[in-house]
Amino acid sequence: MAGVGVKPYWELPFDADGDVAQRQRDALLAGAVRERLTDLVVFSHGWNNDKSMATRLYTRFFEPFPELLVDGRARVGYVGVLWPALRFTDEPIPDFDPSPQARADTPAEAAPEPALTDALRRQLAVAFPGRDLLLDRIAQLLAERPDARSAFDEFARLVRELIAVPEDSPDLRHATDSGDGTPGMLTDDALEVCEVLTAALRSAGAGAWPGETAEVERQPLFGGGLTRVWSGAHELLRQGCYYAIKRRAGTVGRLGLGPVLGKLADAAPAVRVHLVGHSFGGRLVSYALSGLPRSARNVKSVTLLQGAFSHYAFAAQLPFDRAHGGALNGVQRRIDGPLVACHSSHDDALRTFYPLASKLAGDATSFLGVFDRWGAVGFDGIQAVDGARRIRLGEAVPATGCVSVDASAVVRRGGPPVGAHSDICHPELARVVLEAGRIGRD
Repeated sequence: MAGVGVKPYWELPFDADGDVAQRQRDALLAGAVRERLTDLVVFSHGWNNDKSMATRLYTRFFEPFPELLVDGRARVGYVGVLWPALRFTDEPIPDFDPSPQARADTPAEAAPEPALTDALRRQLAVAFPGRDLLLDRIAQLLAERPDARSAFDEFARLVRELIAVPEDSPDLRHATDSGDGTPGMLTDDALEVCEVLTAALRSAGAGAWPGETAEVERQPLFGGGLTRVWSGAHELLRQGCYYAIKRRAGTVGRLGLGPVLGKLADAAPAVRVHLVGHSFGGRLVSYALSGLPRSARNVKSVTLLQGAFSHYAFAAQLPFDRAHGGALNGVQRRIDGPLVACHSSHDDALRTFYPLASKLAGDATSFLGVFDRWGAVGFDGIQAVDGARRIRLGEAVPATGCVSVDASAVVRRGGPPVGAHSDICHPELARVVLEAGRIGRD
């Protein structure tokens, strides 16, 4: 068992294709029986490829559980899912950033970091193996910031090649949640896309990006040459990579976690499972429901924390296309309890950048009109599902159905460009998980 404070605790690693580490899986199955568990809380991280950071997240989120579990009848176990995701190292995360002393030790006159830092370059190489030459050229363009339209066309092409997967990859089946196709950011006019993303960064309050001089950052958005738009190109790289990781989350959920939960139902049929996912981890645990064997009825609740996928994913009919439903239409019926989506108006990553990155190629919607059609469940909750309830944090969570919980009162801290997207370690949210699952109740 790993060094997370709650016990019993297991870690469950998966690779990018959804293959589980069998030794850890078998340890979980045997341990659930040995510990005579009544409930098992399974948490999946989101944009995070660092095992130590994922473990710290699980440590902090699970910390309030023992105190909140005042009823000693529940025997609760905990699982931390580990999967190969990716976090850009310049994203601020509340309570996970460098200490004030570390920042004080950095000389004020120190040169800015390059656009592609060594740490980020290593993470990209791990996330997208065999693409070192592509990464070298991407880094070169970000460092030089050529004042030429052709450079943006080349940059967009390199990003597409970086995140491409073979046509027979299972990843391709889990790319979108409300329509099939490739995001327009990867196919539309590259310079226009970078202009839009640059404007979005400034709207979100982001200052100079890593490697950018203050003089370039202060240039007016329109006019003054094209060097000012390379911050948007850097954001295109970020969003392109997140599209690939979003795709991967669906694969790991459906082909990896879902079948493991089926085996758990066979090995320990009395154990009640409660799935929790942050960001793309919310997408992962939702897709796990589609990979759950039909005979398994052990999932008793699902709680999504700032879920980074379509707010129409669970809809039987899409508002803009009544002939089709969301990619996860009906999977909520696989839960013997509620599907709860916590959302926050302070989540800038989902309010601004997720819709811009989700608009599909060929869609007539302009980039300025994407926010309703391509919105995220972690920003405004579950949409277009009949009978779905909307409540505020602290109100009683219904025992069944789709429930959107406005968590803006606590999920509110974080700097640009992502805002409060990762501000999820709060006792109030731990209480939502326990209440959604009726953990410790008759």
